[in-house]
Amino acid sequence: MTATPRTDDAPPEPKRKDRVHYLYVAVIAAVVLGVLVGFAAPDFAKELKPLGTGFVNLIKMMISPIIFCTIVLGIGSVANAAKVGRVGLIALVYFTVMSTFALTIGLIVGNLLHPGEGMHLTAESAAKAHAEAKGGEGTADFLLGMIPKTLVSSLTEGEVLQTLVVALLAGFALQQLGPAGEPIRRGVEHVQRWVFRILSMIMWAAPVGAFGAIAAVVGETGWSALRSLAVIMLGFYITCAVFVFVVLGAVLWFGARMNILTLLRYLAREFLLILSTSSSESALPRLIAKMEHLGVSKPVVGITVPTGYSFNLDGTAIYLTMATLFIASAQDAPLSIGSQISLLIFMIIASKGAAGVSGAGLATLAGGLQSHKPELVDGVGFIIGIDRFMSEARALTNFAGNAVATVLVGTWTREFDTARAQRVLSGQDPFNEATLLDDVPQAPPTSLQKETAGA
Repeated sequence: MTATPRTDDAPPEPKRKDRVHYLYVAVIAAVVLGVLVGFAAPDFAKELKPLGTGFVNLIKMMISPIIFCTIVLGIGSVANAAKVGRVGLIALVYFTVMSTFALTIGLIVGNLLHPGEGMHLTAESAAKAHAEAKGGEGTADFLLGMIPKTLVSSLTEGEVLQTLVVALLAGFALQQLGPAGEPIRRGVEHVQRWVFRILSMIMWAAPVGAFGAIAAVVGETGWSALRSLAVIMLGFYITCAVFVFVVLGAVLWFGARMNILTLLRYLAREFLLILSTSSSESALPRLIAKMEHLGVSKPVVGITVPTGYSFNLDGTAIYLTMATLFIASAQDAPLSIGSQISLLIFMIIASKGAAGVSGAGLATLAGGLQSHKPELVDGVGFIIGIDRFMSEARALTNFAGNAVATVLVGTWTREFDTARAQRVLSGQDPFNEATLLDDVPQAPPTSLQKETAGA
């Protein structure tokens, strides 16, 4: 006898609770508690810094394997290498244009606000600057640094650009193997699911990491740094907000007919994670997973997102120009328009090597000034007190810029499923927080993948 179908009177299946929702509620509570502890017991709060550092290190531990798997699968599933190159070229052109635009906005706002005037910095206030400047590197060092010592060292040393190079080589090699490489591709898919499962386990430590990070920074700075440097900090926050909601919002609407607020709401949990860790890299794996779930094809996500984390740093670009103008004015050495333009060109290049992690923008600023305007390097030390607060805005802006870039590149290359995006953004097709991957049948091939059948 066949089983009778369930009638309308039958009780509905119980809906599974979204346990991850409680995780992010706990993150918010941890941030508030961290602020209170930082003000109430600053000495004790400073000792909690390893909690935040440890959590960020756990996330960074997963970055290289996730990028490797994503790029290898993205490129390995495409038959025509020229198609992959076209996606990369479109992405790089867009990154260059938007980074230049962000740097220009930073110069304009910096000239309007005149931050740092009348501060007359002393040598003592800038004592840490030279140590930070050692983190900078020249163009040749940057290019040579993209080559790993061994094939697997990029995965063990956590160098994102090195991982990107190795993954590109592995992806193209898998592509050229054709049907013979199918077992390798399936193996990488299983490794990717395993890695994302590890990441979902690590995420449950987010409240502890957020509490330690926020408590430590509040305990170290208190109100004094906020009061003395309020102009540049608030000006930077406002500039980043205008860039995201006005500039990126307009580009996203005209380029993909998508509302920026809808996209940011879809990525709300990632923004909360970035806010609590001051690191956009902490949300990189989730951005890859969510962009694929949104409807952007694997090849486009695999190329655009990892590349954007090194070449599309809009928040860092704004920070570099505004901080430079602040340092110059604070040392009674304001820059002329000609010097600002030459500095703009230099920073366009310098900003490309800054990773999306807390503190990288400060090192890039110091290294850039050391190469271009060494007489201003001493002033970097004065901005260290609020760099942590500014790094949060940098990271949030960088992340938003890369999310928008992924949607736009997917749209321009016709690798974006708009119907699926509408279902996802309306809540009809929720993101799987347990696996971070879609356990659904493979979607129809995109235009990048259709040539595989004829190859």
